[in-house]
Amino acid sequence: MDANLVRRVGFAVVAIPLALFIVWYGGLPLVLLLALAGALATRELFDLAERGQVRPARALGLASAAVVAPLTYATIAAADVRGIVAEAWPYAAGLWLLAILVWGLLARAPDERPLEAVAVTVLAVAYTAGLPAFLLAIRHSGFDRRSWAGAWLVFFPLVVTWVVDTAAMFGGRAIGGPKLAPTVSPGKTRSGSVAGVIGGLVVAPLFAWVVFPRVGLGIPLWQLVAIAAVLGVIGQAGDLAESLFKREAGVKDSSHLIPGHGGVLDRLDSIIFAAPAVYYYAVYVFGRF
Repeated sequence: MDANLVRRVGFAVVAIPLALFIVWYGGLPLVLLLALAGALATRELFDLAERGQVRPARALGLASAAVVAPLTYATIAAADVRGIVAEAWPYAAGLWLLAILVWGLLARAPDERPLEAVAVTVLAVAYTAGLPAFLLAIRHSGFDRRSWAGAWLVFFPLVVTWVVDTAAMFGGRAIGGPKLAPTVSPGKTRSGSVAGVIGGLVVAPLFAWVVFPRVGLGIPLWQLVAIAAVLGVIGQAGDLAESLFKREAGVKDSSHLIPGHGGVLDRLDSIIFAAPAVYYYAVYVFGRF
């Protein structure tokens, strides 16, 4: 067996049960996990930018990324905070942008690519911390702490994107054929992409017939098939988006933090795109929140 695959499986055996427990428990442990993941992924994106001689606002960006998850949870869990945020968020966002622009004015000369430095700082916080925070909204907008229903609703996109990624890898190796996006990710094939989507669809009946009924979620199979198909496509788009950044930086992985998996951003790239889709499905189709 491939040594890298062994490391991937070994890490998954430990990480998946721990992640499921934290998502089930919810509250502060989940907030801290997402805050840490957001800050680490932001740092990795900053590292990619610095390979291209773009130096973003590290301290301000990392601090902002770490605050996103706690602020999101406080907004969901506390009615008084929710009321304040509902009124103040446009002004707070404006002040935050002004702070980054002032930083660019003071810290970067015209020949130090200030436009790119400011843009990467804003993108990193929104991309690597803001989008994953939708997982908190899925978990806590309609469920209390220690809720299996909330935990499995979060794990649905996690499992789908993991299966899509795995099926795409093995399908591409077995079938081969034309490349999916050769200039972005030379290893990915169209056959692997189709295999990934099919693999994601297989997850839908498992959740519709086995998992969700046991935790009191009556979601029709056709809806889960539809959202799994969407996740199969946009999850791979998220993978390619991160690959585009890595390709520009000339690296294979965003970091070497996780054995066999690369960096935090490498693990989040698909779920970053998938989490908002599941949240809006839960709100506008399933009508849960």
